[in-house]
Amino acid sequence: MALPWMESTAVWGDTPKQRNKSSAPPVRLGVLFAGNGFHAKEWWAKGEGKGMELGRVLSPLHEFRERMLFIKGLFNAEALKGNIHSSMTGNLLSGAPLEAGGGIRSGTSFDQIIAQRYGRSTKLPSLVLGCEKANPSVHKNYSMMYSSHISWSSPTTPTPLEVYPALAFDRLFKTSADRGDRSVLDAILNDARDLRRNVSRRDQQKLDEYLDSIREVELRIENAGKRGELQGWRPTITRPNIPRPADGYPQDIGEHMRLMCDILILAFQTDITRVCTLKLNNDHSSLRFPNLNVDYMIHHLLSHNDTEDWLKVNRFFIEQLAYIAGRLDAIQEGDRTLLDNCALMLTSSMLTGHHDAKKLPVVLLGGAGGQIRGGRILDYLGKPDRQMCRLYLSLMDKFGIRLDHFGDADQRLDTV
Repeated sequence: MALPWMESTAVWGDTPKQRNKSSAPPVRLGVLFAGNGFHAKEWWAKGEGKGMELGRVLSPLHEFRERMLFIKGLFNAEALKGNIHSSMTGNLLSGAPLEAGGGIRSGTSFDQIIAQRYGRSTKLPSLVLGCEKANPSVHKNYSMMYSSHISWSSPTTPTPLEVYPALAFDRLFKTSADRGDRSVLDAILNDARDLRRNVSRRDQQKLDEYLDSIREVELRIENAGKRGELQGWRPTITRPNIPRPADGYPQDIGEHMRLMCDILILAFQTDITRVCTLKLNNDHSSLRFPNLNVDYMIHHLLSHNDTEDWLKVNRFFIEQLAYIAGRLDAIQEGDRTLLDNCALMLTSSMLTGHHDAKKLPVVLLGGAGGQIRGGRILDYLGKPDRQMCRLYLSLMDKFGIRLDHFGDADQRLDTV
């Protein structure tokens, strides 16, 4: 099991002469996606720094406004061609043209470019998580696989999406395909005790907190399995009249999302991967939200009207980002926190549920190791060069990957 970054422990190939440089914590990329856009009247921010004001959708991020970039006006030109959910989503992170007619061809997404080049020194180049199963159907001449995947390892290969918390957890901490009978912690306790005797008091505290967090996630995954896997359908009779699905999600969508958030945090904290994409739902999503008392309509249909229930669901999604940011900010890595060493991006394939993709919603949190200054609003509306891929070029720079062009862009957003 990999360890969190520790100030008193040398890293791979570390020597005393190299200690200051090679022991610096790495930069991580986290991409969160929320399908179907947001409330048209409540997705906004104005001002800067401590004085920044946020609309009701973004209000869960209030305490992070000084670490946040609110970006307006970027768009993906290729997404406008089909003007439906799948044609707006499959190339969201690549800007590539999509093959229609039920075929599957997009472009390698920027998160996977980073994973393929920057992620070589970690156990997993990237981790791609989801909270809704992929949809293999075709809708209005475009494969719904585009709606189900934003991360692409190659133009013809959507990166496998892990929707089961237990399997995602096993990818991080298991060394074989078998789940095994012992917990991860039980298997390594002796090694952990030996290590604890040889690190600083500050690192001892960090190690204890880390092991406690892993135990907590293990127990929650076990309990979620005991409760059953009912998300995606709701029984209307006391005994189901169809076979219970052998595979499924934890019963509660709130618990499902929170488990995936915790797994992202653990993945970054242990440096098992430095690139994680978390798809909170599909575009054209069929999720329901009984945990919010919004169980009468699926997510996609809710998005067509700016109701209070739609706002409630929006805030629930933003709360996941706020939770991740808060947990990362509580983890100290040298002079910075883990949040300071991350670039977290939340976006959707459209601004609102009315298929408005001419300006995309984008929020960045974290400092990317001191490379991004928050507390700002960047407005590109009305400007000629506002390709979303310009943002991706800028973000790849933060990971030491400098490309001449990407997707439909050959210039960066120099203000990021």
